[in-house]
Amino acid sequence: MEHGLLAQIWPQIILPIVRLSFFITLGLFIANFIESLNWTHKLAFMVRPLLKAGRLSAVTGASFSVAFISGVSSNTMLAEAFDKGQMGRIELFLANLFNTVPRFFLHLPTVFFLTAPMIRTGAFFYVGLTFAAAILQTALVVVSGRLLLPPRDDSAALALPRQEKITWRDAFIKSFKRLKKRIGRVLLFMAPVYILFFLLNKYGLFTRLEEFIADQAWFLAWLNPHSLGIVVMQVTTEFSAGLAAASALLAENSLTNKEVVLALLVGNILSTPIRAIRHQLPYYAGIYSPQLALQLISVSQLARALCILLMMVGFYYLA
Repeated sequence: MEHGLLAQIWPQIILPIVRLSFFITLGLFIANFIESLNWTHKLAFMVRPLLKAGRLSAVTGASFSVAFISGVSSNTMLAEAFDKGQMGRIELFLANLFNTVPRFFLHLPTVFFLTAPMIRTGAFFYVGLTFAAAILQTALVVVSGRLLLPPRDDSAALALPRQEKITWRDAFIKSFKRLKKRIGRVLLFMAPVYILFFLLNKYGLFTRLEEFIADQAWFLAWLNPHSLGIVVMQVTTEFSAGLAAASALLAENSLTNKEVVLALLVGNILSTPIRAIRHQLPYYAGIYSPQLALQLISVSQLARALCILLMMVGFYYLA
């Protein structure tokens, strides 16, 4: 067993940590570079009405825009702003939730082109409902910001303190200096957390947790019994396994499109939080403090599950 563990150190620990460190470093540099050039308020322009309605800052809008390209850079931008006092704790949580639509579009091609061949027209309902859940979450963030954040005038809400004109060369040098100050702390937290979660996964903690959830699914009695196989496959293995089960059941006419979509949504709600903590926490802990990283992921997954649940209930009664 020890030999097997040692054989996995390079491909499953060292290489992923190096890759993760590279993308976090790149994200830190991009965020610093954008801020050094004072581009933040320009990037926020595309969501200006939502920022104004939700009393959110330009940093939140810029993070939203950058999230379409890189989730690491987007989170790095938020962490930098929070550390420097440009946004409070409440806005940090809201800003993280606000980025759900960009995160959706980052995964959209993979999800759609995986679901469409397997469940055909059901793919449009599944993708459409998850997109509607992302839109609902964005709307709830705007409403929450309106209620929880202090009023700001337009200039304060959508602009950052003016900086002197700076050349690209100077911005590059400034960003590199700030990167050197922060990257050590990032790696100090990220690497141990990644190794810890690798060991927990290696010795079956997450597998047992997923199997426990699947075994205790008494609250899914309202589903067609055939649907439970989709849910169990999705929770205990991965999304594609649930899709394969759904495709087979559709081919046998054992389930309708509606029943398949409901089963996939249930599997999504049950499986995603565990996988989010397993895969996101290591790099979140490198960007934020470990405690704050866990809180951000937990709140994000809770909000996401609630919005998908609301869409699922509507689909169940109205479709």
